[in-house]
Amino acid sequence: MHLRRWSIALAAAAAVSGGGTWWNVRRLAATERLSVMQSAAAVVAEREVRTADVAFYEARAAGDPEGAADRTHLAALYLQRARETSDEQDYLRAEQTARASLGLRTKRNDAASVVLASALLAQHRFAEARDVARQLVAAEPSVDAYRALFGETCLELGDYAGARAAFDSIGRNGRRSLSVAPRLARWAEIQGDTTHARAILREAVKAADQQPELPREQAAWFHLRLADLYLRQGHDRGAERELREGLARQPGDHRLLAAMARLAAVRAEWRDAIRYGDSAIAIVLDPATLGVVSDAYAATGDTAKASEYAAAMKVAVGRQPGAYHRAWSLYLLDHGRSVPEVLAAAQAELAGRRDINGYDLAAWALYKSGRFGEAREAIATALAQGTQDATLFYHAGMIARAAGDPAAARDYLQRALTIAPTFDYAAPAIARAVLDTLRRTAAD
Repeated sequence: MHLRRWSIALAAAAAVSGGGTWWNVRRLAATERLSVMQSAAAVVAEREVRTADVAFYEARAAGDPEGAADRTHLAALYLQRARETSDEQDYLRAEQTARASLGLRTKRNDAASVVLASALLAQHRFAEARDVARQLVAAEPSVDAYRALFGETCLELGDYAGARAAFDSIGRNGRRSLSVAPRLARWAEIQGDTTHARAILREAVKAADQQPELPREQAAWFHLRLADLYLRQGHDRGAERELREGLARQPGDHRLLAAMARLAAVRAEWRDAIRYGDSAIAIVLDPATLGVVSDAYAATGDTAKASEYAAAMKVAVGRQPGAYHRAWSLYLLDHGRSVPEVLAAAQAELAGRRDINGYDLAAWALYKSGRFGEAREAIATALAQGTQDATLFYHAGMIARAAGDPAAARDYLQRALTIAPTFDYAAPAIARAVLDTLRRTAAD
């Protein structure tokens, strides 16, 4: 199906089934319904103001070839709009406009460099983003926000020594900054300190909610970030609470709706997973969410719909920047499809990006290829930072079992289920079945 027709068809289906921004409003009490409607109106008003601001600064930039400040403002507006809509062209516009501003003036123009680094990160051009962040730190070494930005770029590239140096240099008050806190939380999570990561993010969520000048999309993102951590650690009630609070701030946010679809799938609430997923992809055609909906239809026995969404996922991946998409690759591996192609892509990416998730994906692709010894080496690298991620331990357990190490397999699988008994909607059941088999074998 043509991509545009698919998107329109999904939007129509969501409307018919009660999907989209307003699907749940009718079920709320009158006071809650009024609050949601007021929030939605505020979102629309905020976007209308941003549209007017973009037009204003575009006109100013066109009329003043030497206006660096106007271009910095415009680049920031493009970046914010891209975050709201996931429009890759706006990320590119933000990058180009920030570069134009820096071309006119580099002194006292750090804001343009921050926008440039952020736009490059969004485009997965991590090495370039690190170069920009490094220049910011060199020019202003006392600014915690710049060190945190540099640390984030190091994390994305798998440069954990560089990340450690950056985050260790941040003062004790750094976690109070909304530009620093989520990056510190991610570093704590990678090191295995999930309790500290949650504490940092809870403080950040509270601070974001108390800043009325913060764009609603950004406030909602902090709820999403905490919900994602809760979900990966098996705290589904905490995840649901944060997602609902985020949607109260930003009704119709496709990222939050997609996360609600994942949460519903983990709970085996397949109709809700489909409903939330359709609401999300009617706004932004996200490959990972299409995969969730495809699996949800498969779980209900509707194989035709499952195949339809899987096909749409492939089309959506083709629209992504670059030639590599991890969510799509994991979906393919979990479903036993295109294993040689995924393995080649994963190994190629490790040449420049050596983060734990890259090694995990390569390990899983090697496992699916029957190359168990190499898979063990790759998963060991993924686990080397001490990250307490159930998916990592699940993959490690399955690989150890295939490699003929049942003791290690039992340990890894048990650790995965201890960290998060519901870390995925399919893998935990597999882990339990394999673990039971391994225990019975050991007892014989």
